[in-house]
Amino acid sequence: MIRAVVDTAALRHNLTRVREIAPNSRVLAVLKANAYGHGMVAVASALAGADGFAVARLGEALALRAAGHSQRIVLLEGVQGAEQLREAAGSGFELVVHEPGQIALLEAWRGAHLFRIWLKIDTGMGRLGFRPGELPAALERLADCKAIMRPIALMTHLAEAELKDNERTRAQLECFERLTAGLAGERSIANSAGMIGWPSTRTEWVRPGLMLYGISPFAGSTGADLGLRPAMTLESRVIAVRELADGDRVGYGGVWTARRATRIAVVAAGYGDGYMRNTASGTPVLVNARQARLAGRVSMDMLTIDVTDLPQVAIGDPVVLWGSGVPVEIVAAAAGTIPYELVCRVSERVHIDVR
Repeated sequence: MIRAVVDTAALRHNLTRVREIAPNSRVLAVLKANAYGHGMVAVASALAGADGFAVARLGEALALRAAGHSQRIVLLEGVQGAEQLREAAGSGFELVVHEPGQIALLEAWRGAHLFRIWLKIDTGMGRLGFRPGELPAALERLADCKAIMRPIALMTHLAEAELKDNERTRAQLECFERLTAGLAGERSIANSAGMIGWPSTRTEWVRPGLMLYGISPFAGSTGADLGLRPAMTLESRVIAVRELADGDRVGYGGVWTARRATRIAVVAAGYGDGYMRNTASGTPVLVNARQARLAGRVSMDMLTIDVTDLPQVAIGDPVVLWGSGVPVEIVAAAAGTIPYELVCRVSERVHIDVR
């Protein structure tokens, strides 16, 4: 009943848009978290024109190789342990190195394979990477390491790139420039927000994620504002239509009350599918391509919408919850979250229909 329709033409359009914004950069398309809920293997096929893929974990990378994808694949969290290092070598994965233990794994490597390395520098995110004071020792150890190709790539990650005029982002960029001055190797700084909002981050490699899926990383805007097309449309159907009198309440807790004679449509979608429970009444949805509004609390398998002002609505009519005609950015704001979370929360019981 409920499905997520993924538009591969939109994915390709968004990749083209990335190249328009950063024409002198190569593109690592970020496919982690099942390609932000869009279906990793199918999205990789649609984005085969990228210069490489980036995933968070080894299992994601192995799934791409098993599906026949031969592109460069970067493990953004690197590897954890000697067995993972062996698996990464066997599949030719590239490794982000962000802590001393990962250097130790490479120092202990005795295989014939040489690893491509991306050295992560913590310029202010405070999460992964070598801090400025730790960087010289890391570079010295890697210079003596026989298991890696040279030169190594250099990368960092921005904590607040979605804020277009931000002193902390400016400080991160200055820190990265200072620490890497004079070092050989390609650079990578930009996520989607960085690439769009901070032109100086368009270095040799960019790492777009959210924008590839047609979603804006900036509050108060949609992908369309940036020339992007939404790749996912979450849709379902009406399974019941109810007539309510003035004063009747709807759903758990009775948090929504009819203020007139009202017609309510019940839709087969809920938080069990990834449509968040706390999405506010009044959030737009489309029924038969016409706008209606969420009415009442979202439950696990169902939600209710006020269709009083629409022409006749019947069981089986199509409903769009987000995507084409209902920007996911607007739904996320109504749920008190970010669009990243909504698309990543699409559950396994939602059929992904790639077109």
